[in-house]
Amino acid sequence: MREGFLQGTLDVLVLKALAWGPRHGYGVASWIRGTTDEALKVEEGALYTALHRLEKRGWLESEWGQSENNRKAKYYRLTSAGRRELREGTRDWTAYAEAVFKVLRAEGEEATA
Repeated sequence: MREGFLQGTLDVLVLKALAWGPRHGYGVASWIRGTTDEALKVEEGALYTALHRLEKRGWLESEWGQSENNRKAKYYRLTSAGRRELREGTRDWTAYAEAVFKVLRAEGEEATA
């Protein structure tokens, strides 16, 4: 697993939110919140910091457009590098989650000190 992947949790969630096409920041946050049945709520400051960081890394591109309610909004979309990062991040998070679930489901042996 890659170093520092816990800090990259939001990055992977944002990349996944953009996997099916461009969204503005509010759309990304709404998708994450809705997909997780309100379990994960991304704060605006953290979200926009992540979007700018991902764009700087070349994983996202952006352009201005009109939102559903006729407001000016910046829309983000994945680049090919962003799609590669999403695949790698998904693989890493799946391996991590499976390892945690193994620990949580473990039965039997008691620890000896």
